[in-house]
Amino acid sequence: MQDLMNAFALFSNFVLVPAIAYGSQLALGALGVTLVFGILRFSNFAHGDTMAFGTMITILITWWFQSLGLSLGPLPTALLALPFAIVLCAVFVLLTDRVVYKFYREKKAEPVIYLIASVGVMFVTNGIVRFIIGPDDQNFADGERFIIKAREFKQMTGLSEGISIKVSQGLTVVTMIVVVAALFWFLNKTRTGKSMRAYSDNEDLALLSGISPDKVVAVTWIIAAALATIAGTLYGLDKSFKPFTYFQLLLPIFASAIVGGLGNPLGAIAGAFVIAFSEILVTYAYKRFAGYLLPEDWTSGGLLQLLSTDYKFAVSFIILLLVLLFRPTGIFKGTGV
Repeated sequence: MQDLMNAFALFSNFVLVPAIAYGSQLALGALGVTLVFGILRFSNFAHGDTMAFGTMITILITWWFQSLGLSLGPLPTALLALPFAIVLCAVFVLLTDRVVYKFYREKKAEPVIYLIASVGVMFVTNGIVRFIIGPDDQNFADGERFIIKAREFKQMTGLSEGISIKVSQGLTVVTMIVVVAALFWFLNKTRTGKSMRAYSDNEDLALLSGISPDKVVAVTWIIAAALATIAGTLYGLDKSFKPFTYFQLLLPIFASAIVGGLGNPLGAIAGAFVIAFSEILVTYAYKRFAGYLLPEDWTSGGLLQLLSTDYKFAVSFIILLLVLLFRPTGIFKGTGV
């Protein structure tokens, strides 16, 4: 029984807890992608770098607050900076829409044209972020680092293996639950949210009903910017901020949205956790875990690791390919917002 408990603690520390936190971050990112696709009808390849832009603003404001001596005690000062960053990121995204996407919207361009335009926006945004804050890792976390440490867990339970939970991981899960609940309430209960859903279902009928397309587009971009900034900040607090990392995150975020069903918010959340658990389960070294459950002779060689962590994003790519081949509509079938 002791070995079983140690195995569970080890598995929780290196798989369950990180996967839940990572899945929550991907879910917030995938919600932004699926919202833009469901309402504006194109795949926004600039979403990863929008996350980087919003996180950069959060970092700069956090540093400013820290220089003024402002803090939240055990919680990161970034939480104070986050609302300001959301506003500035929303302004940037709305400006991008005005300069780039509005032209194609008035021309009623095909979705592939929007996609190509978003790739251009992606590279420009990435360049702006790297020019302002630099290409290197940036640290903006302060306050307490852990909710519980592995050593404390061992002392409480008497086990050989411990579970550590970082403050950033706890914040990620709680924030994801609150944001998702608020988003679903907004889409289903408010007049603006219902207008967005109507516009997504049938644009022509929505226009005949007196729904303002400009308002729907603006609100969609504002929500997408907020989701991107929150997701990017939580990811940066949990790991680290590096502009190019957010470019790489685009693959698992899109994989999450497509696996769940592109255009379906519930599917984006489910797909995010499928991708997160798959990446971590496939790249985890099971040697110590198996040592608690199997005879020693069976675990004497190798790390019992299916793939190196260097190939983590390849897992997302493989899952994405399999879904596109065998179930292109995703788990929940993309049906719009």
